Amino acid sequence: MKANPLYPHLNGLKTGCVQYLNSVPLICAYDGSVVYEHPSRLAAMLDSRELDVALVPVFELFRKPEYKIADGISISSNGRVFSVFLAYQGGLASIRQVALDTASLTSANLLRLILAEFHGLNPEYVPLEAYGDNFPAMLLIGNQAIDFRRKNSSDWKYLDLGEEWTRCTGLPFVFALWLFNSAVENAAAAAEELRQIKREGVARLPEICREDTEFRLDYFNHCIRFDLGDAEKAGMRRYGELLHKHRLVDDLMTDFQFV
Repeated sequence: MKANPLYPHLNGLKTGCVQYLNSVPLICAYDGSVVYEHPSRLAAMLDSRELDVALVPVFELFRKPEYKIADGISISSNGRVFSVFLAYQGGLASIRQVALDTASLTSANLLRLILAEFHGLNPEYVPLEAYGDNFPAMLLIGNQAIDFRRKNSSDWKYLDLGEEWTRCTGLPFVFALWLFNSAVENAAAAAEELRQIKREGVARLPEICREDTEFRLDYFNHCIRFDLGDAEKAGMRRYGELLHKHRLVDDLMTDFQFV
């Protein structure tokens, strides 16, 4: 694909992005080369330096704190997120086993924290092999989760993880960030280009919402946020504190490298 002369620093980097609806405004204005993969695969590729920069789940930052963060950009929520939830039947307190979509450790660990810290629940967690599996409680994320929730709205109960996190902490939740591996020397310049791409992409929301207009307008206006300000950073820090408290990461991370 032909490189965009407007983004010379990003063009020189191996870039990865998820192919979820919520990421579209952060990448649609870039016409350079992009690897599209599931979040967990992108995280592995960034870790092995197959990629220089990728939009990956925030949990990766707490596993590898040397990553640099593109400031001002996130996929986050401040209340309901709609596309990340626990679908369950019966009472929440009666859940003994949860099937996890393993595409994102951020959401899987967020669910663990919400259930343990705020509900006193520690069910068994098992991998979800397919969205048709018959589990009484399932963590679902991304486009498949949106489809499931819209088709099965009355058949299941839903614990929206963005909504529950904000209800319990008073803070937004950051699901994904643009992270650079530590070998990238021009990360600050590339991050500024990513911020410009975000601005252009957000300006294209009316175009992005031409298809399935009513749902997408609600989703982008009321569920998904793309900024990374003080409140989002406070939410990140609280997530890190709880990850450490519940022994899901070894070290308590206090400093972030924003570029």
